[in-house]
Amino acid sequence: MTSVFKEKNISKAIMIVGLPAMLGQLTTLIYNIADTFFVSLTKEPATIAAVTLCAPILLIIMSIACIFGMGGSSVIARLLGEEKKEEAGSTINFCMYAMAIAGIITLILGLVFLQPLAKISGADTDNITYTCDYLKWIFIGAPFIMLANGFVHLFRSIGLIKESTIGLVLGNVINMVLDYIFIAIFKWGTAGAALATSLGFVCATIYYIACMFREDHKGNPLVPLAPKYFKPTTTIIRNVVSIGIPGALITVLMSVSNIVLNNYISIYGSNAVASYGIAYKLDMIPILLSVGLSQGVAPLVGYCYGGNEKKRMSDIVKYTIFYGFLMGTIFTVLFVFFGKSLAAIFLQDAVLIEQTGYFLKILCLSAPMLGVINMITSYFQALGKAMKSLIITVLRNAVLFIPGVMILNYFWQLNGVIAAQPVVETLLTILCVSMYIKDIHSFHPFTNF
Repeated sequence: MTSVFKEKNISKAIMIVGLPAMLGQLTTLIYNIADTFFVSLTKEPATIAAVTLCAPILLIIMSIACIFGMGGSSVIARLLGEEKKEEAGSTINFCMYAMAIAGIITLILGLVFLQPLAKISGADTDNITYTCDYLKWIFIGAPFIMLANGFVHLFRSIGLIKESTIGLVLGNVINMVLDYIFIAIFKWGTAGAALATSLGFVCATIYYIACMFREDHKGNPLVPLAPKYFKPTTTIIRNVVSIGIPGALITVLMSVSNIVLNNYISIYGSNAVASYGIAYKLDMIPILLSVGLSQGVAPLVGYCYGGNEKKRMSDIVKYTIFYGFLMGTIFTVLFVFFGKSLAAIFLQDAVLIEQTGYFLKILCLSAPMLGVINMITSYFQALGKAMKSLIITVLRNAVLFIPGVMILNYFWQLNGVIAAQPVVETLLTILCVSMYIKDIHSFHPFTNF
């Protein structure tokens, strides 16, 4: 089970834990693009705009899962490094039931406040109906969205890397198939897209729970499934939540910043929102691959830290940053030269294609920096240094991004709004590297970054 975490070859270890996570994120990306593609078949910019506007709400729902998924994963990986298997099992049991309870609460509150949430997201008279149709089915599926997203992280932390990836891929493939059925055949529009999303997460959750039953039957002490084992202690709750909340705030603040961004873009009309929505979906390729790589490696970093293998931990972080930077550079070159061709897959209007390709050229300039920012953020989360990961998140999505959008919009209007992302990511990369160098030298002078 923990043999993956004991692999001595650094590059091989990174690939073993990183590639499955990247594959899972890639299928999530393909689902997102397919979702947009099928919605675009309606040839209504307002429907594409509605899906774009709802994305931050979906991210917030997922972020609640991160409290227990990412928080639990960090705690569990370090406990395994310390050979504390029983405590690790108690932690995963607590996280599972906590996610289910949180999902039910979100379902109820989301349906009660559906209309206000749609308006806060930036919906206008053109797309309010489509936005509400989408959000309704997303909130109905909230418990399964949370469980599926949380299990991805928890499974990685206990060495069930293959199962973690299969569940993620399974949910996304089912989602894409249902997208085609509900949108292309049944013509259900945004409601069909959201229903497909929720049912995909339902299937992923069923798979993960089946895997836990299998592991429990085999006597795996890390997955005590029965409710009788739900005996959270103050220590478990504190350890998980202290890491999980900052991890969740990463997604929440990202959603808030996206809501602010969407509101500024919506000033320029539904066409601008639709163009940005397509460009952002394409830019999500390097973003999600970078996230997958850093999240996949995070349990390995936490295991090394718990086992006091500081030199190996440092090497893993440096190698991962290099691979992430290289990957981002490749995508930047690709988008700069082929942005309009990619936009033409989703759009028919020549003006929208031109605008989308231009937006993509601006957004992709930040891709190389993602490998640095995401890995250093995951590094601090893996070590349980929640405050430092929170500082990066607050800087990225509040202190720098929101004022950046406002200032750049004032001087350069729509172009300035789109340029906020690469400007902020460049500044943040410098700050992240400085924070990492200071932190890594606080252990022992065993490494030269």
